[in-house]
Amino acid sequence: RLADAGFRHYEVSAYARPARECRHNLNYWRFGDYVGIGAGAHGKVTDVATGTVTRTTRVRQPGRYLAAAQPIERVAETRAVPATDLAFEFCLNALRLREGFDAALFEARTGQPWATVDTAVGAARIKGLLARGAGGRWFPTDLGQRFLNDLQAMFLPDAADGAPGSGAPGLASGGPIV
Repeated sequence: RLADAGFRHYEVSAYARPARECRHNLNYWRFGDYVGIGAGAHGKVTDVATGTVTRTTRVRQPGRYLAAAQPIERVAETRAVPATDLAFEFCLNALRLREGFDAALFEARTGQPWATVDTAVGAARIKGLLARGAGGRWFPTDLGQRFLNDLQAMFLPDAADGAPGSGAPGLASGGPIV
């Protein structure tokens, strides 16, 4: 019905007419930066000079947030994302989009070489979860969208070497779960 009404399924949980996609969410899914403002807000900022990705969380309670005398008192947590987690965090977001991503976007947003995810991408392709499209973009197949958590888990760092692997539970380590 949505397709008949001119909507396309552009993100795992969203439909929109062409050029009417939620730009706010597209920034998240493309692993862009954003500043969290307000009680309980989250932020992600990349230091271009060092390539460090930092996540922030603001104080949750509105009263405490508003009562803070200094802006720094409104920050509940600041943490640098370990380099070993960047590929997973990128894929956790980018794989939500039907358009997927290409090597250039991965490298620009994570500061890591494509080789970091090449093995996991290949394993996901073999399992039918990812396909390669025009311009070298990798995107989730219909099966990949259906089993998105399993696909994303394939990019979790392996405990042994910190590189993304395919040892995740469920579909990532075996056949389809149906």
